[in-house]
Amino acid sequence: MYNLDEIKEFISLLEDSSLSVFEIQKEDGSKIRLEKAQPAQQIVNTIPVANGVAAPAPVVPAVESAPAAPAAPVADNSKTIDAPIVGVFYAASAPGKAPYVSAGKKVKKGDVVCIIEAMKCMNEIQAEEDGEIVEVLVKDGELVEYGQPLFKIN
Repeated sequence: MYNLDEIKEFISLLEDSSLSVFEIQKEDGSKIRLEKAQPAQQIVNTIPVANGVAAPAPVVPAVESAPAAPAAPVADNSKTIDAPIVGVFYAASAPGKAPYVSAGKKVKKGDVVCIIEAMKCMNEIQAEEDGEIVEVLVKDGELVEYGQPLFKIN
């Protein structure tokens, strides 16, 4: 059987990783499964108790968030710079530093426009063409999905 400290450690490991599901089983047959939910995690499955009857694991309910607003249609002459990977979006190289780009800034092909952190690796995202940043579509520290538009560029 798992004690509260072990469960807290598992939750911490899951939160600090890019995993979406964490499952572990002890030799005595007790098992715990954690799943990430945006923005909280939920504990599911059962943990056997001493008399052999399975008891439901404690549940941390996921916080319901408003559904994401659909992406605004991009003007015909605008293109987007999209996330090439899943991760956390950072507009600057470090907290408190100026963002790499902002609306109205001109960029050249190869200029760094942001960083996406994935699995503790910082990945510099570069502009794929010359242009002007029209709009920043995500907030600093926000989780982004593969292919999600990050910037509008003309």
